[in-house]
Amino acid sequence: MIWNLTKNTAFYALVTLIVVLAVFPFYYAIITSFKTGSALFTVEYFPTSFSLENYVSVINAGSFTRNLLNSLIVATLVVLLALLIAVTASFALARVRFRGRSLLLLTILSVSMFPQIAVLAGLFEVVRFLGLYNTLWSLVFSYTIFTLPFTVWVLTTFMRDLPIEIEEAAIVDGATPWVIITKVFLPLMWPAMVTTGLLAFIAAWNEFLFALTFTSSTEVRTVPVTIALLSGASSHEIPWGTIMAASVIVTVPLVVLVLIFQRKIISGLTAGGVKG
Repeated sequence: MIWNLTKNTAFYALVTLIVVLAVFPFYYAIITSFKTGSALFTVEYFPTSFSLENYVSVINAGSFTRNLLNSLIVATLVVLLALLIAVTASFALARVRFRGRSLLLLTILSVSMFPQIAVLAGLFEVVRFLGLYNTLWSLVFSYTIFTLPFTVWVLTTFMRDLPIEIEEAAIVDGATPWVIITKVFLPLMWPAMVTTGLLAFIAAWNEFLFALTFTSSTEVRTVPVTIALLSGASSHEIPWGTIMAASVIVTVPLVVLVLIFQRKIISGLTAGGVKG
């Protein structure tokens, strides 16, 4: 009895510690975003003042709203393109037997192992050659390349576990491969698609290096670059309140999306993990 009580207490204490460590930075960013003036440099763990001045300053300053819309457009297009390509590729890798299939899948996955900085120079030359520099399409192109390996891998694993009898019945009824993908498999793949789509959205939403390198004008930049380039009244001033307010505005939509789709995310991440 005492051992079980001690074990449960230690478990919940560890869970509490992990939650506090994970949530505290975001919590402190929120309370800091409501501070102004000298209060920004006062360490307080509970809010004592409440001001929306930083949020008003962020929204009215520069092109933050435009950059926020740019991030939304880029992330949405990346998700749509990645899922469209990944669904068709996963059907071929999971259902069509051909020589070198496993090697091809491992090659696709290995692309995601390269750090961004390692391919930055070569990818920049490709973007410039295609005439995409300083356009949103340069970001869509580069983000899709780095998002595809994960989405293809997850959807291929999920599709392998779908009963073959479903596909055989559709073939007997005269369904084409495209009809099988769109009418048969897609309704069954929603958990995995929501998971991969949301992770792709978060990756595109938060990406900084490519956005900084492939765009040069303020109108084309995305939110992470805009936040990094926020400046104060002088070159020696760092506008912490404004930066925290912008960070909260950018983070809240992601938190809302995760809370809305949390059940499908869990089922999608565990898809293919258990057979039987």
